Amino acid sequence: MVRAFNWLIPHPLLTLILTIVWMLLQNELSAGMVVFGFILGVIIPWGTSVWWPDTPQGFRLGKMIRYSFIVIGDIIVANVQVAWIVLTVPTSKLKPSWIVVPLKLREPEAITLLAGTITLTPGTVSADLSDQGHSLLVHVLHTDNPDSVLADIKTRYEARLLEIFS
Repeated sequence: MVRAFNWLIPHPLLTLILTIVWMLLQNELSAGMVVFGFILGVIIPWGTSVWWPDTPQGFRLGKMIRYSFIVIGDIIVANVQVAWIVLTVPTSKLKPSWIVVPLKLREPEAITLLAGTITLTPGTVSADLSDQGHSLLVHVLHTDNPDSVLADIKTRYEARLLEIFS
């Protein structure tokens, strides 16, 4: 029974999200729209699952939700910090930096989430991933201490992603 369910609905969370998005796009709540949204939510992940690499097995949704709130808070704070830098620091005084972040993460989805988090946070951009996926190259707009930025990325984001995907 479990194998049949996993074959039919390979990504249950994606099925739920697609169903909800369909309902929001239709702007109509009816049984037919819910059923059709669910059908799309089953067909799309099932039809594309052959192109997906191995899905992470140890994903912890509760920790992911907490991580999302942390990232949203960091994005808000970083927006204020970048605005302050842009308004008060002359271009000649900016101290941009390239930082190589060695990764303990091995799941492609976790590395993608980390790179996305870094890029979404104003003032930082993920620029490159090493060939073996063991390090990430990050550009920082302005920092006096690149080691502290590295430590923040490792403790604030990577450590949490290791817990989420373990």
